[in-house]
Amino acid sequence: MAQAASAQIASNGARFGGLLDVIKSGLQRRALYRRTLAELNVLSARELDDLGLARWSIRNAAREAAYGK
Repeated sequence: MAQAASAQIASNGARFGGLLDVIKSGLQRRALYRRTLAELNVLSARELDDLGLARWSIRNAAREAAYGK
């Protein structure tokens, strides 16, 4: 009986650890999005043009960088 209870606790711990990994990953992606957005927003129109971006597409570019397509 103690072995079954131990297995249940281990299972719950693994799920909780997985949840923490998902949260951590989400926070890291959000930080990357915000950092990319800030860096692109300070560029001039000429610099954005060199990168092939328009000012209106900055959010899309930052979103793609952080979260993929």
